[in-house]
Amino acid sequence: MELKNIIFIIVFFAAFAFLFYNVRRLISYLTIGKKENRFDNPAARIKNVIKIAFGQSKLLRDPVAGIIHFLIFWGFMLFLVAVIESIIQGFYSPFDLEFLGALQAVITVIKDIFGLLVILSVVFALYRRYILKIDRLEVGKEGKVDATLILTMILLVVLSMFGQSAAHIAKSGFISAEYEIYPISFQLASAFYESGSSSAILCYEIFWWIHILVIFAFMNYLPYSKHLHVFSSIPNVYFNKLDENKYQLNSLNLEDENIEQFGVSDVEHMTWKQLLDGYACTECGRCTAACPAANTGKTLSPRKIIVDIRHRLEEKAPLIINGKEVEGITDKTLVHDFITDEELWACTTCNACVYECPVTIEHIDSIIDMRRNLVLMESQFPNELNTIFKNLETNFTPWAFNHQDRANWAEGMNIKTMAEDPNGEILFWVGCAGSFDERYKKVTKAFAQIMQKAGINFRILGTEEKCNGDTARRLGNEYLAQMLMQENIEVLNGYNVKKIVTGCPHCYNSIKNEFPQFGGKFEVVHHSEMIEELVNEGRIELKEEDVKSKVTFHDSCYLGRYNDIYDSPRNPLKSIHGLELVEMQRNKDKGFCCGAGGGRMFLEETEGQRINENRTEEALNTNADTIASACPFCMTMMTDGVKSFDKQDDVEVKDIAEIILANSK
Repeated sequence: MELKNIIFIIVFFAAFAFLFYNVRRLISYLTIGKKENRFDNPAARIKNVIKIAFGQSKLLRDPVAGIIHFLIFWGFMLFLVAVIESIIQGFYSPFDLEFLGALQAVITVIKDIFGLLVILSVVFALYRRYILKIDRLEVGKEGKVDATLILTMILLVVLSMFGQSAAHIAKSGFISAEYEIYPISFQLASAFYESGSSSAILCYEIFWWIHILVIFAFMNYLPYSKHLHVFSSIPNVYFNKLDENKYQLNSLNLEDENIEQFGVSDVEHMTWKQLLDGYACTECGRCTAACPAANTGKTLSPRKIIVDIRHRLEEKAPLIINGKEVEGITDKTLVHDFITDEELWACTTCNACVYECPVTIEHIDSIIDMRRNLVLMESQFPNELNTIFKNLETNFTPWAFNHQDRANWAEGMNIKTMAEDPNGEILFWVGCAGSFDERYKKVTKAFAQIMQKAGINFRILGTEEKCNGDTARRLGNEYLAQMLMQENIEVLNGYNVKKIVTGCPHCYNSIKNEFPQFGGKFEVVHHSEMIEELVNEGRIELKEEDVKSKVTFHDSCYLGRYNDIYDSPRNPLKSIHGLELVEMQRNKDKGFCCGAGGGRMFLEETEGQRINENRTEEALNTNADTIASACPFCMTMMTDGVKSFDKQDDVEVKDIAEIILANSK
């Protein structure tokens, strides 16, 4: 055994011992979190890993940054073979991959080509960070230094790999093995070395050591770096929520008398998966760049929320594990000391952060859990919510309307309630806005008329319908939300309801995705889906004359990003003769929130620009004469936005049901 091998073995075991220590340390921190089952359905989880982690599907939503990362990621994945070869050579110097035969040719060609692509990608990444200064990459001096160090080490790994390959070719007399193909390294060898020179032999050893030592340094620096995601992102994607409950909030067990904490005030109240989210964060800023609150000057930054969780975990977990208390650490909490109340209440739960995150971090779950702590444990919430919660408790609606007036909108329309006749083919869930809001009652009537025209035998619950619980739940009042959901489910199950249609995306999401948590499983369709079906089947016939109208459609977050319904509201509009549908710059799954979700409908905006005005301005820039929506909250926010720009005489805000009814025969 050569001296080189002895030194390598010592370095190898030291490097992996330190890595093992850090991995074990990080995993031990996760054990302070609450249990949560994320081990079911391994086939679906592996599919997610293939698509999101290895396919880089979310990263590629940003084509420039996505391609850069794709090349670096896959370059490193492909370099693993070369790394393994170098490590084995550390134990046994004569080892090479010649025994692989033709496969060696594939490996060497890919290594050379991807090596060049990775170098170009790293250089461009540095250019974006230092020359272009992309806003979302500006994460402070410490973050910039960390990113630069990581990119520099990646560059050194690849350059040393090329140096090693070129020196290997030269010291072999420029005679390649049967299956060695080095298109780039061969040119480098020709430029820098003479055949069989002693300098080539020396440089090979130097580059080999640089390559190995940088890799060992890289892997041991990661646990202390924001690039810890290199290790944690794939596990985080694997443990991501599956499609059947992807956007369903976790429920609290409110009946367990032994539970002393509801919601999250500090890291030990979080689940291990929420803590793992902190490890997985790449600090890429995609979440904050998409956040409507952050985009309009609010203090909320989804990236900061997750990074704060990681920092607090690193600070407090060792003390919890060792049973210690340290003044200035254990007497602080995540909520208030790291994350302010203002940040938490600014969230519209629009899901843009979750949708954009390349490593499937679940920001909203953590934000709602912290809101739950504020409401249920500390009774600290904006003053406006006192009235909202009281109305929900007494009137079963966020507004101060009399519950007995819930079905007044249907007077004279010959619409039966389930109590009068439960034998309808579908239940029309009207919702609070559809029942009480003067503007949206017109939409309710329009959709009811569409169903009547199409001969649909539908029913309503009337005064037996209560708020679906969405507003209370996303405002952190889980107790009130569960009460409303369970009472509604009891009524629906009592009538043996199977299918429900609703015009409100918040009702739709709650009944479809969250009622099942409490025993309410129903087939739910949004009114846009039904309208599309009725138009396609010819049950609603559209007028043949041209309307000569220009319409832009605003996507509801709870219809779009939460439930992947983008085309159903648009397709009926496209069927109207003469109507021109123009898209806003931010549309479909990149659409911008109206500002009303997450209970923000009932809270004043006191920071920065109003979110609805930001979105309305974008809609007005299309020069459309009508802004179409498919959500009562969106309609209210866009209408207010049009008024704020004094454009109400030029631009109308209408629901798609109103537009279709007005253009039907």
